[in-house]
Amino acid sequence: MQEEVIVKIINESGNDIPAYATSGSAGMDIRAFLQEPIQLQPLERKLIPTGIYLEIPPQYEVQIRPRSGLAFKQGLTCLNTPGTIDSDYRGEVKVLLINLSDQIQVVQNNDRIAQLVLAKTEKAQLVVVQQLNETDRGAGGFGHTGK
Repeated sequence: MQEEVIVKIINESGNDIPAYATSGSAGMDIRAFLQEPIQLQPLERKLIPTGIYLEIPPQYEVQIRPRSGLAFKQGLTCLNTPGTIDSDYRGEVKVLLINLSDQIQVVQNNDRIAQLVLAKTEKAQLVVVQQLNETDRGAGGFGHTGK
């Protein structure tokens, strides 16, 4: 059985709070909170309010990720993906959507626009050195293994 972490939430939207769609879902769908529909022109991006506020425990973050169906069917996806909501942030959760389709897309109140994934975080201690250990890969990146 998976351990559950308590995340406190304020919902000012009147919409359902984020929820897992299935028992195996990693992310919880989050909904748009809009007074009127928003149109996104092709390649236009807008910050979409949700009316949701979270209190995330220390040593955790909540990641905002695209919904695959929304991306596939309408060409709407999230920028800055995954977006990070830090444990000390207390403002409204907003989702940065972009329309990658060639048609105007409309976002309605209560539309499921993204998903939230809770993730454990670790603090790093950076140590300045003059040399790093060698590996087979070395500095190869950005397609170094071919097509």
